[in-house]
Amino acid sequence: MERIKKIFRLIHLSLWGLFTLLVGLQLGGEGEAHWLAKTTGFVATCIYVFYSHFHLLTRYTGKKKSERYVRSLVAILLTGPLPFLLTHHEALNSGSLFMEYYLMTLISIVVIFIFLGWLARVTETLVLNTIRKEQLEKQAAEAELQSLKAQIHPHFLFNTLNNIHTLVYKQAPTAPEAVQQLASLMRYMIYESNAPTVPLAREMDYVRDYVSLQQLRYKQRPVVDLQIEGETEAYAIAPLLFIHLLENAYKHSPARLEPGDLKVRVSIHEGTLLFRVQNPIGKRTAQSLEEPGGIGLPNVRKRLALLYPDQHTLTLQHTGETFTVLLTIHLHPAQAHERKADLLYH
Repeated sequence: MERIKKIFRLIHLSLWGLFTLLVGLQLGGEGEAHWLAKTTGFVATCIYVFYSHFHLLTRYTGKKKSERYVRSLVAILLTGPLPFLLTHHEALNSGSLFMEYYLMTLISIVVIFIFLGWLARVTETLVLNTIRKEQLEKQAAEAELQSLKAQIHPHFLFNTLNNIHTLVYKQAPTAPEAVQQLASLMRYMIYESNAPTVPLAREMDYVRDYVSLQQLRYKQRPVVDLQIEGETEAYAIAPLLFIHLLENAYKHSPARLEPGDLKVRVSIHEGTLLFRVQNPIGKRTAQSLEEPGGIGLPNVRKRLALLYPDQHTLTLQHTGETFTVLLTIHLHPAQAHERKADLLYH
């Protein structure tokens, strides 16, 4: 905000400098004997009237201060012509000539610069209020985004710990491996995903690790058919966008899954990411995917609206036997430091 105010000050100085130059050239070109003094008086009158009204509008705003504003405005009108008249020696030597110059200055200069002072004050206020509103909206959006993101950690941890608890209860030999994988995933979620964007390749590694962790629940061959196509190293994405979609696919599938029942497709083509997850429908209906208290798809929708406004589509398809979520996002190229960071993980 302070930077915008500095820009306005520079604009004021530049315009007044140009205005003074033009007035001086005009009076000097007409052969005025005292053109320098008259230029000084003329510009002084303009500046006095302009900024007196400009700051008056700042101090006396609101219904309670309207009387003070009117009295001060009348004082500016009455005293406005004086700086200009003091440089006109011929006007000071004649009372009638003084009044003639006074009225002429009042009408042709004072009234105009009172209006210009009002216009400048309104313009600056409008611009500053607009910027302030945008900053507040941005802060609110960032706070909401952090709140939505914070919901991911306990939700994911709660579900995964339940799965590990089952493995421990059954004394499954895969339980220690599950704990180790969970620690790796939590490290990514707590530390690496704090950035606004992460390398898409790193996010895809997180998806693979999550699928591997979930696979520990099943004895048969991989129940998820995961395919990733395209150049993931060239793009960046907001972290943790796909976790809820995968969780829903597991949560709302039948208890028993055959190999390849869950199909996950990720493709990147010309800067557009297509994420498609399909799962068979269990006993719950598709409507229960957004049951009260759930934070899955509503969370994803809100985050997408904040992170990728007008740059994404989210489509749900229900055939009766399968439920499909189709997400497209227009990606941003990864910055050099993001690509370098991505290399550290391999």
